[in-house]
Amino acid sequence: MKPTHRSRRTVAVSLAGAAALVLAGCGSEDDGAGAAGGSVTLGFVNGSNTHFHSCLLKAVEQEAETQDAEVYSANSKQDAGTELSNIEDMISRNVDALIVQTVNVDALEGDIAKAKNAGIPIYLTSVATDDMADVLGAAVVDLKKVGALDAGWIEKDAAGKAASVGIVAGAPGAASDLLVGGFKDALPKNVKVVAEQPGMFNPAKAQDVAENMIQAHSDLDYAFVANEEMAFAVRKAFDAAGAKDVKIVSVNGTEDGIAAVEDGRLSATVANSAMTIGQTAVKSTVGLLDERQGVDKISDIPLVLVTKDNVSEAPQYCPK
Repeated sequence: MKPTHRSRRTVAVSLAGAAALVLAGCGSEDDGAGAAGGSVTLGFVNGSNTHFHSCLLKAVEQEAETQDAEVYSANSKQDAGTELSNIEDMISRNVDALIVQTVNVDALEGDIAKAKNAGIPIYLTSVATDDMADVLGAAVVDLKKVGALDAGWIEKDAAGKAASVGIVAGAPGAASDLLVGGFKDALPKNVKVVAEQPGMFNPAKAQDVAENMIQAHSDLDYAFVANEEMAFAVRKAFDAAGAKDVKIVSVNGTEDGIAAVEDGRLSATVANSAMTIGQTAVKSTVGLLDERQGVDKISDIPLVLVTKDNVSEAPQYCPK
């Protein structure tokens, strides 16, 4: 458990008001649990240690400081059981709200039930559930649209000609399944998926996958890779195999990813700023705890398909 202590400010909501909000948003009773003096404490349960997750944590911490809130953070390391344990730890700290970057959408049912039973609102980052009745809110990245934007770039580039594409997915569940599903659903009929394997959001694993993929499909035209860290490893594997012409599209919009688009290692990437997600999550959570602020329950994170033609339009990915 990593506590990140911030200064505290009194929010314009009484303990009774906080209880009423929880009853409305989480469907359970609340005894006004939280930090002394009505100040805001947030528990942030992060999903992994990738560059995305590191930037997300930094954004949450910095925005919490701006909001004069206190944050306790924990990392689930891609394990659903650890995620639930982290949530239980945050509940034991009597936080006013939980912010969760889940490792797997299937894990959310247990997470939400645990928070509901404790009377603590839960706010989601990146994904939303089909039923948001027991969730305070969400900063949503339309992951299917992310995949579809990359598929749209391939459709335009292929220009109706028959082409093949390999997919290096992330870890099964949560983000990867949505990304890959959106990508495959949006591919034109002239582009065929000839290989699909998980890279587990691990560059070394992704490189092994890419080496096997290019050996089996030496005439591959495109590759869709579920994040840029893996995409760099895939590029390395393809280049070493003499497949420098394979065009790679990816996801994130990191500083290194944008540079790779500029120099041609990547053909396109979809920017969905970790900084924006983290900032939105904290602002919205604090605002939703005070019903008088009129904050939207669902916030859609802007997406930008970045190519050589519009690199200047890429949003800042990670806080400084």
